[in-house]
Amino acid sequence: MFEFRFTSQHLTQFTKSGRALDTLGEEVLAFKRNSSFSRVVPVCSKSRVVLESMLNNSHSGALENIFINAQVQMLLLYSLDRIAGEKEIVSLQCKFLNNDADREKINKAREVLIEHIGEPITIKELSRKVAMNECYLKKGFKEMFGTTIFDFYQSQRMEHAKYLLYEKGLSVTEVSMILGYSSISHFSTAFKKHTGLKPCELLFR
Repeated sequence: MFEFRFTSQHLTQFTKSGRALDTLGEEVLAFKRNSSFSRVVPVCSKSRVVLESMLNNSHSGALENIFINAQVQMLLLYSLDRIAGEKEIVSLQCKFLNNDADREKINKAREVLIEHIGEPITIKELSRKVAMNECYLKKGFKEMFGTTIFDFYQSQRMEHAKYLLYEKGLSVTEVSMILGYSSISHFSTAFKKHTGLKPCELLFR
């Protein structure tokens, strides 16, 4: 078991869905929960995988910061999923993920994506790096982390872009180059799709 303390400030950073939910879940995800609260959440198999990857990660510097932030977001996602009461996360559904070695390959794939934050990598290349069939890799990744490989990768790139723009004060041109975009317009389009803002608009907030 582990405990999350949720504050209204933290909650507004997550979940833009307009789905109707009940009781506490509805209040939280509709941003109607005005007071902070604590909730003890059982460690499900997915959360355990994330916690293990946090404890055993080999990153350092900026990559470690990106990696840990990504893990914390996944833990919060699984916790909110339980609070919302949408489904009980008990076990992994893909049978091949019952194998420790295969789960490790999926975790490794996630690490590789983070390591290549500025060097776009195809699923075929990723599957070769972790020695796993493309189909299994895609299914396993979605099962363990609740998102597709592409969506996870894009999300991490854009979160890192926000960090570089807002915290480091880099220019839009510099950030687009660091993240491996072929043009500023492609980067701006991807950034706006993820954040709702153009990169230049973030700089003036």
